[in-house]
Amino acid sequence: MEENNLVITFTITLLIVVLMMIFIYVVFIKKKTSLLIAQKEKDMRFEKELATSQVEIKEQTLNYIGQELHDDVGQKLSVVRLRQNQLISKLKNAEKEELNELSELLGECIQDIRNLSKTLITEQIIHFGLTESIEREVKRIQKLKLLKIDFITQKQDIDISPKHGLILFRIIQESINNILKHSRAKNVSIRLEDNPDILRIYISDNGKGFDTTKIQDGSGLKNMELRAKLIHAEFSIQSEIDKGTQTSITYHKHLT
Repeated sequence: MEENNLVITFTITLLIVVLMMIFIYVVFIKKKTSLLIAQKEKDMRFEKELATSQVEIKEQTLNYIGQELHDDVGQKLSVVRLRQNQLISKLKNAEKEELNELSELLGECIQDIRNLSKTLITEQIIHFGLTESIEREVKRIQKLKLLKIDFITQKQDIDISPKHGLILFRIIQESINNILKHSRAKNVSIRLEDNPDILRIYISDNGKGFDTTKIQDGSGLKNMELRAKLIHAEFSIQSEIDKGTQTSITYHKHLT
């Protein structure tokens, strides 16, 4: 009888151990699955944001280059062709024929430029890197003569992933656009501090400032903060009425 009780006790104990192992295994699998799903969702959010940023930069690059080609080079060539046609009307028939051929060739060049302005797309960060892309953006803003903008950096080449560089550039670009639209600033400073592990970006202006406790969804600030989180960067903004705005981005190079 005692022996049967021992067998029963052993069997029950063994059953409890097996059930506990099954329970632990199920919890482990569930936890692992949750982590995998969370990581996959995070990767999908990053890729979506990356794709959005690529489209935005392509569109802005296309608009800028297209405008430069159409309004500057295209317009100058159009004036040359118009002036040439005016001179052709004053020439003899033999001379007109040769210049008419040049006029047609010039017309083809003008059309080619217009076609190029509609189709040219460049992946700015991939080709130029983060520093040069910022420099090109600064020159574009300076050309508008709406404000004075300074770019300060110690290094020309910054060793970061082009995908993360694209997100950082988009944040900087959006910050500049906010300054142009809302701040009434006359001076803007962009400073890069590049260390082996950390890249720090500071953007400051002397504009009218704003109350940071009343950030609106449409301001773009929350969007910049979200983009920073996608690449494990720290985003902060400080501002006071009539004292300008200071934005800082801290990017940790070795975080994935």
